[in-house]
Amino acid sequence: WTRVKSSLEGAHPWWCRHTVPSPYHGSFSCCQTVCYTSLTNDLLLFPFQNEINEVPFFDVQLPYELALKIFRYLGKAELGRCAQVSRTWKILAEDEVLWYRLCQEEGYLLDMSISDHSCWKLALKNCRAREHMLKTNWKNRVGAVSQLRYEPGRVLCDVHCCDGVVMAGYSSGEVRLWDTRTWDYTAPVLAAVAAPAGAGAPPHVSFVRINNSLAVAAYEDGSVSVWSLLLGQEPIHHFQHNQRIQALALAPAGPALATASGFQVRVESPDDKGFWQTPATFEIQKLVNFLNLVPDVTGSPVAVAAAEDIVYLLKAEDPGKILHSVYGQPVTCLDVAAHEAAFGIKSFGWLLNEPNQILIYNLETNQCVTKVGNSIGDFSCVNLHSSPPSMLVAGNRDRRVRVFDLRRSEAVCSVYGHQLGVSAVQMDEWKVVSGGEEGLVCVWDQRMATKLWEMHARHPVRHVWFNSHSLITANIPEEKNPRVVCPGCFAHRYRGVIYSYEFSVDQLAVDSVLPICRSSYDEVTGYNYNIGLAVPYDSI
Repeated sequence: WTRVKSSLEGAHPWWCRHTVPSPYHGSFSCCQTVCYTSLTNDLLLFPFQNEINEVPFFDVQLPYELALKIFRYLGKAELGRCAQVSRTWKILAEDEVLWYRLCQEEGYLLDMSISDHSCWKLALKNCRAREHMLKTNWKNRVGAVSQLRYEPGRVLCDVHCCDGVVMAGYSSGEVRLWDTRTWDYTAPVLAAVAAPAGAGAPPHVSFVRINNSLAVAAYEDGSVSVWSLLLGQEPIHHFQHNQRIQALALAPAGPALATASGFQVRVESPDDKGFWQTPATFEIQKLVNFLNLVPDVTGSPVAVAAAEDIVYLLKAEDPGKILHSVYGQPVTCLDVAAHEAAFGIKSFGWLLNEPNQILIYNLETNQCVTKVGNSIGDFSCVNLHSSPPSMLVAGNRDRRVRVFDLRRSEAVCSVYGHQLGVSAVQMDEWKVVSGGEEGLVCVWDQRMATKLWEMHARHPVRHVWFNSHSLITANIPEEKNPRVVCPGCFAHRYRGVIYSYEFSVDQLAVDSVLPICRSSYDEVTGYNYNIGLAVPYDSI
């Protein structure tokens, strides 16, 4: 304060003679009081403001802003080394702008601004520690496992998941939602359209799809119901097909859906006022086996449909576009990304000398970009949209899971562990999760090409979804109308099951252990492979 006062003395203009008492030293003139108050407020409001104007760079002195721009090209290790050079460089290397940029570049806290954290270096450290802990929990199968249960007497027909919200359709015609992001796993029932009197039992659910805003269910009688996740449990749209629905597709991030019934593909979407309409209807030559909507499309929705050995690119302006057609090569699986489509083809008949492959087509040029895989077995599932860039994972009936690098058109990883064919796959940067026809769920380390752990249930695995901290699997029975010997009972083995795995660091592993297997000691330790058993002798 003495330095501030001394700087103000003699700085007032000649016309200022009015003085006011100061609680610190003597008295100031009125203009000095204003300046003194302003400087005092600045010091109080910004106690950590950087007062360095120039930064020494060897033989020159650079302005702080220019030095900060130079340091923006450095990584975490380089900034740590620079912080040990001098006190000035330490202040510069720990600038919040630099660590906020590093945190954003690594994909952490993308929805926050620089003012949301007081220390972005600590925030980045905590995010990396959490990621390491989650990866360790994934590898060692540490976490909680729970079943999304339903009342007896109902058979699970189809399951779909989006961002932790699970949608399931049953043989009773009911559709339920589970939000696994909440602790109680609530399961509200989505109301169906009222059937006319004397209509009999409600039809089975054939397909269910869900995204961030909509939930769609298709029934055995050809009807389709659409619900809004924001408006309530009553359907907002309903329409009817004359025949059974063979395929259902929902846009990943938009209010558009497509259905295939008979030789017709129908696209539904709301207009600007929210009224649902049919912008396009396509007539094709064969029955559709697979149907997907292209994500991130502006304007009218674009669909990709596979009908036996023909793959169609369905646009409103070009309704009859054939993307791929080779006689004697039926399509066995299909997946679509924003700009590419991947599908497996089966060779037989006069093409016995050619192996089964996966073709990747560019949806803008309508040309085949690359071919991957040379397998004797049929490719039964493929995942392109959720794989890392330039990567693809596929499952085969030869019981192998293969990871392909599209830049080199070759398999970088091939693992074998299923007893029957692979039915569902998904991958990220370091792991692969696969499900088989025998009901086995396997988690693989992609770099080491080894199995980390596995879980088994009775029915085939038809759906696999995971993110950084959770995993959803669904075992769906093939038989939707099983024969029951006792009319008053319904065996558990007929129903199917949905498992939810939580690997979050906030979750205690002992919570998922059966009460009979839990230890009474306060410190519970268990070996790193089985979370279902925790006894004192595990530490030996």
